[in-house]
Amino acid sequence: MQLVRQKGKLRAYRARATLAALVVAALGSGCAAEGPGGAPSPTGTATGRSAQKGPQAQGAQKPEAAGPAEALSAYVEKVRRSQKARAAAAKKWGLAQTPLAAPPPPDAKPEITTRKGFEVEGGEGLPPVFTTVPTKEKIVFLTIDDGAEKDPELLRMMSELQIPYSAFLSDYVINDDYGYFEKMRDRGVALHNHTLNHPYLPGLSYSEQKREICGQQDKLEKRYGTRPRLMRPPYGNYNKDTLRVAAKCGIEAVPLWAAEAFPDHMEWREWDRDLHPGDIILTHFRGKEEWKGSMPDMIRRVMKTVTAKGYAVARLEDYV
Repeated sequence: MQLVRQKGKLRAYRARATLAALVVAALGSGCAAEGPGGAPSPTGTATGRSAQKGPQAQGAQKPEAAGPAEALSAYVEKVRRSQKARAAAAKKWGLAQTPLAAPPPPDAKPEITTRKGFEVEGGEGLPPVFTTVPTKEKIVFLTIDDGAEKDPELLRMMSELQIPYSAFLSDYVINDDYGYFEKMRDRGVALHNHTLNHPYLPGLSYSEQKREICGQQDKLEKRYGTRPRLMRPPYGNYNKDTLRVAAKCGIEAVPLWAAEAFPDHMEWREWDRDLHPGDIILTHFRGKEEWKGSMPDMIRRVMKTVTAKGYAVARLEDYV
């Protein structure tokens, strides 16, 4: 009996190893992603001539579901095809390397807890505050704050490169062009809360914080059709009232950041000045008037760093 169990474990191990080898072979070549947020879909189906063979193509019988091997082959082929388009886009936008494709999102999202040292007294049960998502995958998450700069080149660049990102918006800088962020939403970008007027929240009363946070929740839901689940406090500053208000307004988590991107450099929170699996990267909607470069310049900088270190950008909402 023990021998049978050991053989079963060996077969399962070999199957997992084969799957890993094939996927790594596809992703390791800098493969691009397809589908929402740039993540490759693991459930692709075979296309082309092979799909037309046999009696199924003639309507003689109902097609059978593809087995694991067929599904894996279709997935790898989809990733390889998409890579060609992404590589061309990388060349067009001046990236030295094609961005790596993120792995498929997990079946179950990881448990998010407040980072040690970021707690508030009596904050049990309130939305967690964190800078890194717990994962062993070599992925990071790109987030962009406020909405002051509305560069159409950014929309085109991110769509063509298939790089997922999340926007944390303040009404006082987006209300002159709500349509720009509608285009962003229509491209699959999640729009989240960054308050109405970008104040220093700990300096406000409970009711004032409620107006800033819940008021932005209401505006974003009315304008874009979805009530945000995530909120980032301006400057990364918050207190217990901030988290209490956020929870009452429907906020489930408060992502801060582990690194910040600029067109000409990166800034780091951690002592080793490096990326780690699950790190959240912050940047802002800014242009040449305030930066030494444009938003596409900033994307080139952050992707140069991320890709050179062997990381892919994943969709935050798939993990949080």
